[in-house]
Amino acid sequence: MRLYRHTLLGLGLSACAAVTAAAQDTAPVTVLPVENVRLDYAQVLAVEPVYQTLRASRTEMRCEEKQPPRPPVQPQEEGRWTRIVDSVKGVFTREPEPAPKAEPVRPSCRMVPVEREFRRPIAYDVDYVYKGFKYRSRLAEDPGNRLRIRVSVMPYIPGQNLATP
Repeated sequence: MRLYRHTLLGLGLSACAAVTAAAQDTAPVTVLPVENVRLDYAQVLAVEPVYQTLRASRTEMRCEEKQPPRPPVQPQEEGRWTRIVDSVKGVFTREPEPAPKAEPVRPSCRMVPVEREFRRPIAYDVDYVYKGFKYRSRLAEDPGNRLRIRVSVMPYIPGQNLATP
């Protein structure tokens, strides 16, 4: 039995030596720590919309009514007897006095470029606080009073790139 144990022990050591030799031929294996992730809520402090300004122009028909210039009216001097005769004559003849003829109004139309400006929100700058720290993010929608956030914790490894995708 003792011989059997030494044989197994010898086989185990030789197998371990073979694995170690194979490991020395390959590059070292880099072990990346697993990211610990959970979801939580942050308190929203302020939401500021980010606007996109759109400009559009089109031509519209604009018409102005122009009245032809009137010649100046010369006041006629009438005497007192002329006015009395005219008023009595109007009572007996019962003909309505002819209204002064109005000259036709001619519209003056032309095409005019009209510029319009539209503003629409395309994003929202959100200030929020989580665990006493203030953050700012640009979001596609207004989150309201609370913002659902993704919290990630990983150990720091010197020399590892800290930038996140």
